[in-house]
Amino acid sequence: MMSTLSVSAIQADLAWQDKKSNLEQFSKKISDLKGRTEIIVLPEMYSTGFNTDPTGLAETMEGPTVQWMREIANQNKVILTGSLIIEEEKKFYNRLLWVLPDGQVGHYDKRHLFAYAGEDHQYSQGKHRLIASVKGWKINLLVCYDLRFPVWSRQTSSSKTNNEPEYDLLIYVANWPDRRSHAWKILLQARAIENQVFVIGVNRVGRDAKGLNYSGDSMIVDPMGEIMLQSTGREESITCVLDKEKLTEVRNKLPFWKDRDHFRIEL
Repeated sequence: MMSTLSVSAIQADLAWQDKKSNLEQFSKKISDLKGRTEIIVLPEMYSTGFNTDPTGLAETMEGPTVQWMREIANQNKVILTGSLIIEEEKKFYNRLLWVLPDGQVGHYDKRHLFAYAGEDHQYSQGKHRLIASVKGWKINLLVCYDLRFPVWSRQTSSSKTNNEPEYDLLIYVANWPDRRSHAWKILLQARAIENQVFVIGVNRVGRDAKGLNYSGDSMIVDPMGEIMLQSTGREESITCVLDKEKLTEVRNKLPFWKDRDHFRIEL
């Protein structure tokens, strides 16, 4: 049915700076989902773990990890998304890729760089959002720390003459430590409520080389802020079928977003 969309989140323990191991584990996990889903979401910097120093880890858009994403998306007939470290024109980006089964690639560069850990010292800031389109669904794709900044995800009209919402599903890919897991869970629900959209937050588990622990808490949230699915603190994949009719019903019954403030973001 065109009104439904099947989405899977893979919560994994990432091998520190070990692309080979990470790509191998995700190849298997994705293969296990073949035929069961349409979109697969991987965590932030899924091939390396979250690194504030891109030296020796960055690739170009023609590099092996991007090629892996193309091949995996094609082999499994899914849309694949997740972020990795990309170098372009002598700048580094924490770049989320949106890879279609036919090999087409869209991208979003993380807007809000995590200054608390020094990410802003090495990486360049993104300037534009990426809103993808699948089966009549509009999907807003963001990365980790972006979650703390509601203006960047704020629902607007799709055009000046059309008062329809700009997007229907909001996805965050993350490496969010467990000591701030309360904020992660609450903010995912808040973004769903204030924008009247489904929200998916995909996080990692395990412990990285810096000693940070990750509890996962990957979640799929409905437009009322209710948790539809939530992962435990272990490696697992969760799949949910999202219903466009439910989204439309909420927006029609409670059209709160139409009373929003209008503003312009200065870049």
